[in-house]
Amino acid sequence: MRDSERRVLDAVDVDGLVEYLCELISFPSVGGQESAVQRNIAAKMRALGLAVETWDVDFEKIRGHPAFSMPIPRSEGIGVVGSYGEGKGRSLMVNGHIDVVSPGDESKWRYPPFKGTLSEGRVYGRGSSDMKGGIVAALYAMKAIVDSGTPLKGKVMLETVIGEEDGGVGALDAVLRGYRADAAIVPEPSELSAVPAHAGVMAFRVTVQGKAAHASLRTDGVSAIDKFLPLYEALKRLEAERNARIKDPLYAGYDVPSPLSIGKIVGGEWPGTVPENLYFEGRVGVHTDETCDLVKKQLESAVKRAADADPWLKTHQPRVDWNGYRFDPAKIPADHQIMETVKTAYRVVSGALPRVEGKTYSSDMRLLVNLGSTPTMIFGPGELREAHSANESVGVESLEKAAKTYALAILRWCNQPG
Repeated sequence: MRDSERRVLDAVDVDGLVEYLCELISFPSVGGQESAVQRNIAAKMRALGLAVETWDVDFEKIRGHPAFSMPIPRSEGIGVVGSYGEGKGRSLMVNGHIDVVSPGDESKWRYPPFKGTLSEGRVYGRGSSDMKGGIVAALYAMKAIVDSGTPLKGKVMLETVIGEEDGGVGALDAVLRGYRADAAIVPEPSELSAVPAHAGVMAFRVTVQGKAAHASLRTDGVSAIDKFLPLYEALKRLEAERNARIKDPLYAGYDVPSPLSIGKIVGGEWPGTVPENLYFEGRVGVHTDETCDLVKKQLESAVKRAADADPWLKTHQPRVDWNGYRFDPAKIPADHQIMETVKTAYRVVSGALPRVEGKTYSSDMRLLVNLGSTPTMIFGPGELREAHSANESVGVESLEKAAKTYALAILRWCNQPG
């Protein structure tokens, strides 16, 4: 390791990193409320010596794009990019989303969800793992490079975007504005594993028709709840069949690498009435060697086969709608140069190579790869099981390793010729 690299690693301010993460957590940046925290990040970047660009997201301009998805209404949105370097070598982008999901029932939290709390080596709060922790780790990696006075031949950019949780509108806007790089890292919670692939996902709704009747004459009606059951069983079989075909070694550690999950069921209006209507909503995974359109046809066919086997449903076909979010899968070669750069940087920091695996979740990586032609991987602190849960937290040790790995990877990537 070069002396300049050692100086940068020694300059990583872990205490300051934790303090600023707690500050960012205090912004309740749930979908549609991201502007205040974006302004804070832009100001912080300027204070740390980065060149900063901000812009207002033009929702109307990008609304017609096939990748546009924004179920949460927004009247404003801000994009932020902080950069450092001469721009004469290779460029590297770190892309992170600043929006978080709702904390849910706050009584189930050990600490207030929107007050970053350091306890027993972990930072608690909504967004600590997904993914303000990763953003701050990358920011403080850049800070260490600036503070150490280490020149950068290329250019590193930290891009913070809105709207990832409901479709990626912020990343889409940034890509369409021309923000690209020779490679990129998305600091989603990966448990510090190096991730060259992630799944796609689609949301769907199925509407089931029954026939209303007085509950005391139940057989005069047809329960939409009863008719949901064969459809549910058909979708469970579809999940099993699809996953049996997946032999990808990047997903060998998952018992269900491409899950199909029903997340919401609404049916009936009154306890004394046979329910005449029901709808259920779910999420279906799309593996990296599949397309969303292929999986869409598979699910629709499974619903139709189940309906055709039932006398009532055959003449009252369920309706399948796809008006929720839709994320495509994304993949780069597992031995891509950016993967090797991050892996070797992590080995210097931790003493061991990281795991290499695919992820079953989706992310803004897909937009950088599929639309921005930017080879992108995921590498971040935190655990997926912490994300979207009560008492979400991230380990300080994980944050430190991530920041130092980012710093070393930035130096080694951006100081190579373009």
